[in-house]
Amino acid sequence: MELAYFSGYFRLKQRKTGGAGVILRFERVRPRDARPFQPNRWREITPQFLDRAIVALKRWNFDLVTMDEVCRRAVTLPKANRFACLTFDGGCKDMIREAYPVLSKHGVPFTVYVPTAFPDGIGEAWWLALEEIIAREDRISLVIDRKERRFAAGSAEDKYDTFEFLASWMRKLPPPDLSFAIHDLCTRYSVDLAALSRAEVMDWDDLAKLAADPLVTIGSATVNYQALSNLKDGDAQREMLMGKAVAENALRRAATHFAYPFGDQQSWRRQHVVMGQEAGFASAVSTIPGVVQPKGFTNLHALPRIAWDGRENSLRMMRVMLSGIMFPPVRPTRDNWV
Repeated sequence: MELAYFSGYFRLKQRKTGGAGVILRFERVRPRDARPFQPNRWREITPQFLDRAIVALKRWNFDLVTMDEVCRRAVTLPKANRFACLTFDGGCKDMIREAYPVLSKHGVPFTVYVPTAFPDGIGEAWWLALEEIIAREDRISLVIDRKERRFAAGSAEDKYDTFEFLASWMRKLPPPDLSFAIHDLCTRYSVDLAALSRAEVMDWDDLAKLAADPLVTIGSATVNYQALSNLKDGDAQREMLMGKAVAENALRRAATHFAYPFGDQQSWRRQHVVMGQEAGFASAVSTIPGVVQPKGFTNLHALPRIAWDGRENSLRMMRVMLSGIMFPPVRPTRDNWV
């Protein structure tokens, strides 16, 4: 990364690798926390870093655009300036407390993808509950495959290992099994999952304030934020359709853009791309890294995003990544879906 930046190599290759532009994915925006155990820190950036990143994007001559404009530029000839689109997943409460003041100060458009069960107060942020349990306990036990399993959590290293194992295991569970597992843990270790989830996510009043701003796009991310690959096709389609319908009814505006929950290659499949088209979404974004190609070479319902790791604060690294040299080239065909 450093060599590519200081040698200027990324500038030489950007014309070939940069495509029409990039979609950046963030999740939480809040001040740094000094706690030693923060397994979800990669999901977070600080308000100061967001401010610096916006200033840098403007200095680098990126056009900061809406998702509607992304869809237009993805099917037309490339413009002189590449675009950058800022997107935020999860609808976290710090979006309106910490991120929105920075974004509105700079007058830049952005998109928030919302799983509608959370502003309704019934969503389950199991990854946050898992973090809280492991943070305060020295030993964790729960039932896995009908057997009681015990995990050490005394040291920071043990805590990270335990979180990585359990989070990976839970991600692969069908929704009923995932709900049972996290409720079992929360009951054992006295964590109020419902209260924790409500406290961390925006409600409909918060979202209505954002939706009133013409620079803000509210997109859908299903109802319950479940990996679509863990659902039967009928259930996955229902999650997509209901998420869209609930958001549109609550905010009285069209929800024409979609984000696959989690978004990696294990969480959605080709059939979900078709479902997104049939549901009437103009676009669907993943977390598969890459740049958006012009002239229709990138499928609008399988758009790549650069998911920024909040443990990194280097704008030089961001500049190199935005050039596209880190990502494999896209074969120019209209059948692309990843």
